[in-house]
Amino acid sequence: MGHVTRIVIIGGGPGGYEAALVAASLGAEVTVVDCDGLGGASVLTDCVPSKTLIATAEVMTTFDSSYEELGIIVEDDTPDPDSPARVVGVDLGKVNRRVKRLALAQSHDITASVTRAGARVLRGKGRLDGQQALDGSRKVIVSAVDGTEETLVADAVLLCTGGHPRELADAQPDGERILNWTQVYDLDELPEELIVVGSGVTGAEFAGAYKALGSKVTLVSSRDRVLPGEDPDAAAVLEDVFRRRGMNVMARSRAASAKRVGDRVEVTLSDGRVISGTHCLMAVGAVPNSEGLGLEEAGVKVKESGHIWTDKVSRTTAPGVYAAGDVTGVFALASVAAMQGRIAMYHFLGDAVTPLNLKTVSSNVFTDPEIATVGYTQADVDSGKIDARAVKLPLLRNPRAKMQGIRDGFVKIFCRPGTGIVVGGVVVAPRASELIHPISIAVDNNLTVEQIANTFTVYPSLSGSIAEVARQLHTRKIAEEG
Repeated sequence: MGHVTRIVIIGGGPGGYEAALVAASLGAEVTVVDCDGLGGASVLTDCVPSKTLIATAEVMTTFDSSYEELGIIVEDDTPDPDSPARVVGVDLGKVNRRVKRLALAQSHDITASVTRAGARVLRGKGRLDGQQALDGSRKVIVSAVDGTEETLVADAVLLCTGGHPRELADAQPDGERILNWTQVYDLDELPEELIVVGSGVTGAEFAGAYKALGSKVTLVSSRDRVLPGEDPDAAAVLEDVFRRRGMNVMARSRAASAKRVGDRVEVTLSDGRVISGTHCLMAVGAVPNSEGLGLEEAGVKVKESGHIWTDKVSRTTAPGVYAAGDVTGVFALASVAAMQGRIAMYHFLGDAVTPLNLKTVSSNVFTDPEIATVGYTQADVDSGKIDARAVKLPLLRNPRAKMQGIRDGFVKIFCRPGTGIVVGGVVVAPRASELIHPISIAVDNNLTVEQIANTFTVYPSLSGSIAEVARQLHTRKIAEEG
């Protein structure tokens, strides 16, 4: 090719901006078309804001649940024995202002690094313009914020348009009392009685956070348990913690509608029961943003769910068109979106590329305690998808956990029976998101339980439990061989 390779990326979330950084570093001419601000939903309305809110909640929980046990005395000037006040309260308006400030700062940082790398950022919405040209290039039409249109010519296009909260026809968010997860940061005061509909990751995270901040929370779960997609042992620990902290967890209860009645909200369940609260948060999944992108005309195959079909190197069915992130429905994680975006660029620009391997993805549920997982799961083992041994060790026996007043949680590792190679793991603990990393390294590099067991850990530390589980798996393996 005589000319510089032109890449157009539609959507500036983790999939788009990470791809832009890679493509620019490999010498391509990159344009990122984005309408909301770089960082996308992940930075502006999802991961960054929710984890910032959860950080405040985490401090509250730590204070509430362990200060007495740890011998901390708090001077309290509320002597009324009939209504002992909470020792700490929260100013939600202040918390939310901080949330928005941090999200915006992160978005600006990303824009700066993308621009510094040499990419151009265009504010607007992009769509594919029909067929591929004879020279293999494609046209992208950009509708700018001011109403003007611009046509870009690209050798490759990457679609990273993300998703948006799914809405029930009879429970439309109004941004005041009935909210989706992008609207909660506009609240100035803590919801007194919050009904959370949906017990997946988003629902569980917000239910736990608002409970810790001082709301009375009812969690409506249509399934048998909270977090139906997570490790069953982990979900059981969390549900137990939720109930113990006074949350009303309603299992096997499907919400049919939600409506405002004065300054309250009534949620009607499919069996006719009605629950009432001051606010309702709808967390019933997400829908891909695949409309209005000109996909059909361009020959891009879309699944029934609305997600764009991609292969392991992020290609769609249309030559020169790639897709990454939530719009592909592969895994709704920022880390996976980023990896898909990077892989697309490596592939198109002829750099060494490793196809996407979802068996090494680590993910975390930011509840309290956190639930971190990597590799093969309990469901994979139970269904016979993989033959693996597991050992689970409660954190209660860990000396560091005792010192910190941690009662809930465990470490579980899966390994292959013959070789002892680590294929997966689950950690339920405060900061499990940090503790999963050694297990992720083991899974990614085919390390054995023996290698983990023989690595020094600090005494006392929570990571000591990881080595202890590995030792037990190794001992069991020797016993079986003997």
